Amino acid sequence: MEVILLQDVDKVGDKYDVVTVKPGYGRNFLIPKGMAKIANQANMAELDNIRAAEAAQEEARRAEYEAVAAQLKGKVIKIGAKAGASGKIFGSVTTVQLAAALKDQLQIDIPRKKIEIVEEVKELGTYTAQINLHKEIVANLSFDVIAE
Repeated sequence: MEVILLQDVDKVGDKYDVVTVKPGYGRNFLIPKGMAKIANQANMAELDNIRAAEAAQEEARRAEYEAVAAQLKGKVIKIGAKAGASGKIFGSVTTVQLAAALKDQLQIDIPRKKIEIVEEVKELGTYTAQINLHKEIVANLSFDVIAE
């Protein structure tokens, strides 16, 4: 069964992708929850119009994303964490903490889902995170984990 996804669905596809799913999954889960609709000719024509409109909006936002990437370049933010005497932190630094620190320190509001921490943060030090602003625009952000 082919369906058009109306939102991102984990392990199935992204918004407005046309995917093939098992009939029961499509009929009993995706369609009733409003996550997808059947990929017939009328819906495919509507999908083309929606994709064109969203592509135009994305191009308009692209300049904004590039400005944010330029603003982040070379910046280092500081994140406080409780740490032991050896420098190991209790827990780890998450994308939620990074998003909050970006908002507090640089006044840039980036959703946490767009932030990806490259390596696991378990000790004090300097690390790098990738911020996926757009499919083609990725900014690298350095952050220091310091003891509170």
